[in-house]
Amino acid sequence: MSNYKLANKDNWKGRISDQQLYLHEKISFSSIKEALPITNNKTIALLGYNSDEGVRRNSGRVGAAIGPDEIRKQLAKMPNHLKDNTRLIDFGNLECKDQDLEEQQIEFTKAVSHLIKNRATPILIGGSHDLAYAHYNGLLEHIKTKEKIGIINFDAHFDLRANTNGNNSGTPFYQIAMDHNEKGQAIKYMALGIRKDSNTKELFEFAEAHQINYLFQKYFNMNYLEHVQLRIIQFLEDVDYVYTTIDLDGFSSAYAPGVSSPSPMGFSPDIVTESLKLIIESEKLVGFDVVELNPNYDIDDQTAKLAASLVHYVIHKL
Repeated sequence: MSNYKLANKDNWKGRISDQQLYLHEKISFSSIKEALPITNNKTIALLGYNSDEGVRRNSGRVGAAIGPDEIRKQLAKMPNHLKDNTRLIDFGNLECKDQDLEEQQIEFTKAVSHLIKNRATPILIGGSHDLAYAHYNGLLEHIKTKEKIGIINFDAHFDLRANTNGNNSGTPFYQIAMDHNEKGQAIKYMALGIRKDSNTKELFEFAEAHQINYLFQKYFNMNYLEHVQLRIIQFLEDVDYVYTTIDLDGFSSAYAPGVSSPSPMGFSPDIVTESLKLIIESEKLVGFDVVELNPNYDIDDQTAKLAASLVHYVIHKL
């Protein structure tokens, strides 16, 4: 893996205590090229996807390649409430070399599979949303034939564009759907926060044809919390495992200005954390990622802090 880089320990700095009160004091480091010591304790694995090639191909604002380390810097300063025997390990980043996105996805799939094999829960940070195709495939390698894995995507976009001209940040769930079609299976996919002003008529037609669950942004808020919860529960009941991905450009730019495709019309953090709570409590979550942080356009690290807070929330709820 020539595109693999070990974690930079300088990203993990903050206030000093003698009780591991902060995550930078809790974090440890390892390599995806090495096996982890066998243990029954929970292991949470951070891995970065340093690429915005998919965003470039999708005509978005480039800059997401430097997102993972900015998330780490904000996460490092946050308080540690993990159990003493829980391992939090930073496995570094995979980078996109020579604009070869397809090769990066293959290598990233192998890395995710390695983490699962070592009984770690992948918490992946990006980077453009093409990460999702690699993340899903890495998880899928460890799902038994008759078991079903569902995808819950918090996003303004379906990301169901055809990859006719190559993979990009708008194609991951199309690619997954086509892979399932070849096997005679239907994709289990729910998209929360979808907006009509962010998806073409063709994408809605594809979603309907493939029986994809989705909820419009105007209903994805705290005023409709019971309805949102019901829709998620119904989806979870139909799968054995769930992979959850959050595209930061789904949030209103009031919360997330530093993204590849910003809009003031997005959703808010409270409905997302309420939804995550339900997903995690189902005990079906097997992989989680946050993508599309673009530090070049962030304001006071607001988006990086949002991404870090979402990671912080998930690792402490697991």
